Amino acid sequence: MRSAWRPAGGPVVCVGETMAALAPAAPEPLETVENLRLSVAGAESNVAMYLAGLGVPVSWISSLGADAFGRRVRAVVAAAGVDVGAVRHDTKRRTGLLVKEPGPAGTRVHYYRAGSAASAMGPEVLDDPSVAAASLVHLTGVTPALSPSCRALVERALATPPDDRPYAISFDVNHRPALWPDGTAAAVLRELADRADIAFVGLDEAQGLWGADLEPADVRRLLPRPRLLVVKDGGRAVTAFGEEQTWTVPALPVDVVEPVGAGDAFAAGFLAGLTPDGDVERALRLGHITAASALGVTGDHGPLPDPAHIEHLIAHAWTQPARTGPPS
Repeated sequence: MRSAWRPAGGPVVCVGETMAALAPAAPEPLETVENLRLSVAGAESNVAMYLAGLGVPVSWISSLGADAFGRRVRAVVAAAGVDVGAVRHDTKRRTGLLVKEPGPAGTRVHYYRAGSAASAMGPEVLDDPSVAAASLVHLTGVTPALSPSCRALVERALATPPDDRPYAISFDVNHRPALWPDGTAAAVLRELADRADIAFVGLDEAQGLWGADLEPADVRRLLPRPRLLVVKDGGRAVTAFGEEQTWTVPALPVDVVEPVGAGDAFAAGFLAGLTPDGDVERALRLGHITAASALGVTGDHGPLPDPAHIEHLIAHAWTQPARTGPPS
């Protein structure tokens, strides 16, 4: 059986906003908690940090404020092995901020990102030399929701037909309802995802956007053009649709501490696993393993197993039924 399409080997560029993140150091309400923990949070930088951990050369492009939060974000992403040379510090705008609020029904996230430095990014970002040298550019549906200029950035990246692009593009739908005016996200995100070479979407996301009764095969009919479409069905399985073949790999058993960031980790694992030889089943397995690293921590980014253990898991971890896996 021939291998699936895959992007050429080489550096990856991830483009998007990363914010400073505050969360209670103990699981208490914000009204009464004494201490907040400072971390960083951003879908695209999450993918970049996991790719770096998996040995993929990767750059992250964004804009940050010329402030302490911006310096903290840049330092954390760089410390993970990501090239941050193309990150700009805006002296007129601030770094975005989010605050996590734990509660009995789950964690709520409050965004303070309107007017942030990253929201001022535009299509000129794609003129950076690191983009021209990339084998793959990773984008998400968060970026077009931030501002008209950010939407123009993503639209420009996807405007060129796949066969004419100098690099492949992966696009994670990553729907954040709080960022979109009511009724606007479904059509925009479907159009953008359908232009990508590789598209990622959670089944629950797709159901919320495009129809409550959708199954993975229905999502493929809605998004027929990506060379690879990856549909994540929560803790059950992930299905990848290629141009001529479909692969389904069940999720791994994982004790979930917090689901935030697991979808980004899955995307990074899949991309890292796909490039060497187009083995989609292996890529899906590596996606599950990488997602498990995020599911086991309270932050967005958790430690990966060592390479030998990753190889052991890829070879042996699917001998038992799976219970839990990456969320959308």
